[in-house]
Amino acid sequence: MNKTYSNEEMVSITKTVMRYLDAWKLTSDEIINILGLDSKIRTRHLQAFRSGNKILPQQKETFQRIEHVAGIVEALRTAYPMSVSTRARWLYKPCRRFQKQTPLSVIMAEGINGLIKVRIEVDCAYGWKLSEQMATNLQKNN
Repeated sequence: MNKTYSNEEMVSITKTVMRYLDAWKLTSDEIINILGLDSKIRTRHLQAFRSGNKILPQQKETFQRIEHVAGIVEALRTAYPMSVSTRARWLYKPCRRFQKQTPLSVIMAEGINGLIKVRIEVDCAYGWKLSEQMATNLQKNN
C-alpha cells in the first residue's frame, strides 16, 4: 500500500466494505476473520465500522483483503446482475473446484489465500491477469 487515505476516504471505504460483507449475511466472527482484523477487535466494534465512527486499519494486508472482497463482489455482480440474493448464496454453495467446499469455507480456512482462490474462481479476468504476471516474472528470471 503506497497511498495514505484521509479519514473521510477511510470512512467511505470502511462503510462500503461493511455493506459488502453484510450483504453476504456473514457472522461478526466471519467478518473479523475475512478482514484479518486484530484479535482485540470485538464483534461489538463492527457496528462502529458500519456507522463510520471507527475506520479499518490502513495496513497493507487489510487493503489486500479489501481489494479481493471488492473484486469478488464486482465479479458476482457481473455474474448475477439481477439477483442480490443469488450473489450471497453463491458463497454458501459447495464448489467442485474447492473439493465440494463452499467458497466461504475456503476463505475462512485459508485467509488471504482463500480470498485469492475464490476471486480467481469467480473472476476469470483476475485469474488471467495473475497468469500473465507469473509468465512475465518467469521470463525475467530465465
